[in-house]
Amino acid sequence: MTTPWGEVALTRFPEDPRETLRAWDASDAYLLRHLATRDVPPTGTVVVLGDRWGALVTALAAHRPTQITDSWLGREATRANLARAGVETGAVRLLTTQDPPPERIDMLLVRVPKSLALLEDQLLRLAPALHADTVVVGAGMVKEIHTSTLRLFERIIGPTRTSLAEQKARLVFCTPDPSLRRPRNPWPYTYDLPDDVGGALPGRPVVNHAGVFCAERLDIGTRFFLRHLPGTAGGRRVVDLGCGNGIVGTAVSLADPAAEMLFTDESFQAVASAEATYKANGVPGQAEFRVGDGLAGVADGSVDVVLNNPPFHSHQATTDATAWRMFAGARRALRPGGELWVVGNRHLGYHVKLKRLFGACETVAADRKFVVLRAVRPE
Repeated sequence: MTTPWGEVALTRFPEDPRETLRAWDASDAYLLRHLATRDVPPTGTVVVLGDRWGALVTALAAHRPTQITDSWLGREATRANLARAGVETGAVRLLTTQDPPPERIDMLLVRVPKSLALLEDQLLRLAPALHADTVVVGAGMVKEIHTSTLRLFERIIGPTRTSLAEQKARLVFCTPDPSLRRPRNPWPYTYDLPDDVGGALPGRPVVNHAGVFCAERLDIGTRFFLRHLPGTAGGRRVVDLGCGNGIVGTAVSLADPAAEMLFTDESFQAVASAEATYKANGVPGQAEFRVGDGLAGVADGSVDVVLNNPPFHSHQATTDATAWRMFAGARRALRPGGELWVVGNRHLGYHVKLKRLFGACETVAADRKFVVLRAVRPE
């Protein structure tokens, strides 16, 4: 990426030489140009919210910024990009969306997220640290910034305007209003499962932190999966891979309290949601909650069942790379005879990938939109 201060070499995480998606986009470059040419150099406590792969904090490392991210993968990409740029350890403070925010912010740079709920939650968390002279600048591609985005900035921080578009990117300028009466933060949000989910699940609470997929209601893919979950009697080790709000793993634990559950996701918001959902349901079993890259760190051949509803987007890009990593990680972590259960849209063709990895794949259930697949690691 070309910045006003020179070239910066950036990669996503995990680094893959075949990766065609960049670790930055035109909105990152636009924001940096603005900071360099519009007489608003970063000063004081600089906070960068939602920096996807560390492009912004790497370019601004000399100003010792603080990064706040929901993505474990994004944080690891930031570490790698900072090291590649020769930035000293500790020059950039790395926080998650679950960590207490800084007490004072003099410059807030916001990479507008895909989730409006996550933006709302984070702006409400950060707003008390702003003051009348805080410089607030948002950045995103034109397709990511909507009227609702601008209204959110205005409702939580103060008067808001936008820049002209450059290379399909746009900036958001917001002036903090200390007298503004901010709304109550509605996150985390809890709803009860509907009556048609079956089993012992109707009326059970589901807790969602902002940014978790389909946080205000049960999505139809998960609803379908809940009707076709495998039995796990016998106290087996089960992984809810890409756990989201954790309702799939919690449902297994309710049906079999002897099951040893592992909830894992790369989103800090998701794992916090899964833990809150599990605890809200008073499950008496054993559970571990881990933020990370899929099943990395899980020992080979140590898992009996993996349950997975893989994402097929990376921010705005459609990709099957995440699903491939999840499936390959599951095959490695499963014991011989262990099972991977996957739900997905029929058109994604996950059965083809699973047959290549496992040698065979069985369709457990299907309707016009979704399919539940079962793959067994060969003995």
